[in-house]
Amino acid sequence: MPQADLSYSADLKLDAAAILAAVEETIAARDNTSGACKGRAYPLEQTHHTHVLLRLRMLRKPHRDDAFMQGLLAALQTALEPLIPTPCILGVELGFLEPHYASRTLV
Repeated sequence: MPQADLSYSADLKLDAAAILAAVEETIAARDNTSGACKGRAYPLEQTHHTHVLLRLRMLRKPHRDDAFMQGLLAALQTALEPLIPTPCILGVELGFLEPHYASRTLV
C-alpha cells in the first residue's frame, strides 16, 4: 500500500483531495498490485517560494526497478501539472518504505 505525503504552500488554491486521487489513479494505471494509496496533505503556512512537494513511498518489489520508478515519476508529473496553479514549483520524490514497515486495517 503506497503512502503519499503532499505538502504545499498554504496560499495556493488547490484541491488536495483531487491531487491525492490522481496520485492513486496514476500508480494503479502502472501497477495493478499496488492497492489503495494512503494520502495525507499538509498546507504549510511558512514557505520560501511557492511550491508543492509530493513524497511517495512504496513497498520494494522486483518489478519496481529503476525503469519502473522513472516511468512512474514522469507519469505523476504529467498527471499533477494540470492540478497545480501557476506559477509554482512542483517536486515529486519517489522511494521505498523500510523493510520492516507493516500496515494493518483496524476494524
